Amino acid sequence: MMDRRALAPLQHVRTDALDVAYYETGPRDGDTVLLLHGFPYDIHSYVDVAPLLAEVGFRVIVPYLRGHGPTRFLSDATPRAGQQASLGADVIALMDALGIESAYLAGYDWGGRAACIAAAVWPERCLGLVSVNSYLIQDIAAAMNPIAPPLEAGFWYFYYFLTERGRAGLAANAKEIARVIWTRNSPKWHFGDEVLDRAAEAFQNPDYVEIVIHSYRHRLGFAPGFSEYEKIETLLAQQPVITVPAVTLDGLADGNFPATDGTSSAHHFTGPRLHRLVKDAGHNLPQERPEAFAAAVRDVRLLSQEHAARNRI
Repeated sequence: MMDRRALAPLQHVRTDALDVAYYETGPRDGDTVLLLHGFPYDIHSYVDVAPLLAEVGFRVIVPYLRGHGPTRFLSDATPRAGQQASLGADVIALMDALGIESAYLAGYDWGGRAACIAAAVWPERCLGLVSVNSYLIQDIAAAMNPIAPPLEAGFWYFYYFLTERGRAGLAANAKEIARVIWTRNSPKWHFGDEVLDRAAEAFQNPDYVEIVIHSYRHRLGFAPGFSEYEKIETLLAQQPVITVPAVTLDGLADGNFPATDGTSSAHHFTGPRLHRLVKDAGHNLPQERPEAFAAAVRDVRLLSQEHAARNRI
């Protein structure tokens, strides 16, 4: 039986490349926050976070990323890019399409990466950042540096997707691949079949496989980027700092991304920053611990307001 707590109804807006499907709640004149989901997940990572933020006055927008759910490309000729620059550019394009000058950006996994990129490259558009696992901009030049074997094992799908067998496997078994990744990512999250079934609907997007395959092949240096994102990728290769106020979160039960005290990523954040460890939370932190994630969004708003007030003095 499907979980009835759906983020619905959806709205649509057109950017230069996409028809973006998104859920919106909260007052239209409130501070805007974009909640950005990861892979292999969907907007329902925020099914409990969205109402918590709407209750405290945020205008909440939760979009399906490119290649997910009802979001569609406008043209068959548009490259099905999954590289990190495309995700960051999509955030700004969505804000432009909705007439949003600046917003708080919050996410995890792919969505956290998109938020970090937008905050680093377009800081004037970002009021504040919430990011699970801190600084998520990929250092592609260092992609071939090995990590600890237990962590490499958890990233089996990175290497699977480098092969044509992996492409075929994703096309045939998207939901079951997600089940394996979810279980490893969040060993203390006992999700039911109805939760996975709901998310798996987003994997039926006709461009899902191509977007995912390009994402993983590009990040490991096995696929070139597309020319329209070259300038952004050049900037990202420099590992730009994030200057806007930020709250970063690590789940203490994240099966693939061990929690840290934040010091190893501190040099990437030059603005005000709070780092928190969240008990029993895995990789899909907003769905597993929605109160902690919503609190981070509330607190980055306070951090931003305090920072702005200090700069006016």
